[in-house]
Amino acid sequence: MKRLKKISVKLLLLSRKLPPRQKMIVLSIVVGFVVGLLAVFMKKLVFTIIDLLTGSFDVEYNNYQYLVFPAIGILATVIFIKYILRKPVRDGIPNVLHAISKQHGIIQKHNTFSSMITAALTVGFGGSVGLEGPTVVTGAAYGSRISKILGLNYKQTVAMLGFAAAAAMSAIFKAPVAAIVFALEIILFDMTMSALVPLLFASITAALTSYFFLGQTVLYPFEVIEEFDLNQTPYYIGLGVFAALVSTYFIKIYVFSGTVFDKIKGWGWKFVIGVSALGLLVFLLPSLYGEGYEAINGALKGDTEFIFDNSLFYDYKDSILVTLILLTSIILFKAIATSLTFRAGGVGGVFAPTLFIGTMTGLLFVKIFNQLGIVNLPEANFALVGMAGLLAGVVHAPLTAIFLIAEITGGYKLFFPIMMVSATSYAVTKYLSPKSIYTIQLKNRGDVITHHKDQAMLAMMDIESLIEKNFDSIDINDNLRQLVAVITNSHRNIYPVVDKENTFYGIIILDQIRNIMFKPELYDSTLVSSLMFMPSQIIDIDKDDMESVATKFQHSGKYNLVVIENGKYIGFVSRANVFSHYREILKDLSEE
Repeated sequence: MKRLKKISVKLLLLSRKLPPRQKMIVLSIVVGFVVGLLAVFMKKLVFTIIDLLTGSFDVEYNNYQYLVFPAIGILATVIFIKYILRKPVRDGIPNVLHAISKQHGIIQKHNTFSSMITAALTVGFGGSVGLEGPTVVTGAAYGSRISKILGLNYKQTVAMLGFAAAAAMSAIFKAPVAAIVFALEIILFDMTMSALVPLLFASITAALTSYFFLGQTVLYPFEVIEEFDLNQTPYYIGLGVFAALVSTYFIKIYVFSGTVFDKIKGWGWKFVIGVSALGLLVFLLPSLYGEGYEAINGALKGDTEFIFDNSLFYDYKDSILVTLILLTSIILFKAIATSLTFRAGGVGGVFAPTLFIGTMTGLLFVKIFNQLGIVNLPEANFALVGMAGLLAGVVHAPLTAIFLIAEITGGYKLFFPIMMVSATSYAVTKYLSPKSIYTIQLKNRGDVITHHKDQAMLAMMDIESLIEKNFDSIDINDNLRQLVAVITNSHRNIYPVVDKENTFYGIIILDQIRNIMFKPELYDSTLVSSLMFMPSQIIDIDKDDMESVATKFQHSGKYNLVVIENGKYIGFVSRANVFSHYREILKDLSEE
């Protein structure tokens, strides 16, 4: 291990002396190796915690420890964040997108360890979330640190975050191809061929590291016993629609839980309510514990015994009616358990819960049809394909879903039905829920970044940094004489009208009052309030983002727009300043 670390350091030093393209290849290898080690460490740590806590449980008995384990893990997480770290540990992948769009690719230093610690505590003790998000942001934090040390430009720094994200997914899922697709589809919206090559190296290096420590077996071993039959096409399309409905349900539950918990004052009550409900759910349905790795493997074999293990319902494992009811309950309550884990203060990712729900969705769908006696469908196949359907719907990433599910299961023979279900689920979910779960996580922070290049660059711009405050204001109670005095000492031709509390009432434009400026007899009788008008387009800093600002400039034809906050005057944003800043970002993105 020490020798490998020394090799990484030497490669890092060597990169300083290389041309830009060769430098990025060397750095991608370093990032791939480092992130691969991080993923391996996190996996082993969480599996060790789970084994210590639940390894001795008897499957025939319900275990009351499930009521308290999630609470212990989330409490430890909250204590670490609030009293040791004293900084927020934000959602993994959205945190990376935030860094790209608003922080010039810089991720806070504490993310090199904080996400790993908190996620391990949350998931190891039964929090119903995954490890991929925290691994991605941890790897990206190391990529960001390396970029800062080497003084890389914005384009190179963003590429480094993409390398780290791909490496994390490659290592944790042992899926190097899907990891590259994920980086291109979710993280990097403007990838050039020169950056694609090092992305390949990062993914390959991380996968090799994971293989070395965890073996080369796929994450969810799957054997295709029955290959795809053309006559099954309508059922796979039906599964795609069903997966879309479940995906929409998952997204809506996540949003609704946020609305409910935002009304609860104080983290203590949020914690108590969240972990109480979560502990009860895990006690009643033990397969909701943690990532659900064993449950997914069971479902991919068409086996349903995992539903009953360690539960109150063990004696009913031979009842198909109870099986269907519990499968439905698992799907519905996994979304709730995942949301509760986040709202109570836990840290984790949504990939693993999505894969879990997808497997159960496919299994429930196929079992219902088989029990009706209409057709005899391969249950394991539909369970596998259901994973792709949920991932495509919840994350809005159909290509990632297609390649990831094929890779982590070895189910390449089912590539065509995976494509059908992913495409159908994505199309329907996009209609029912236009925003993905990542977009929703970023929405309240105003950091939405998309693959639409123009929108992405606007998202990278900050309204506050564009505000010009060197405009002379005039009090609403003043008269024309006082206005002329202000104009005499001003270099602008627009004058905001305010009161003593800086409340905004309108503007006065020089050209519109020029005809009375040279009539002294009107100076004292003409009030400012009679000369002002309210502009048709105003920028509200609390409501508008840069895309809406650009739209207002386009529709109004104005060169300056006033900016307010809570009704108070702040300043103006000029069309020229926006365009200049836009050009700077475009230049940064175009640099190799």
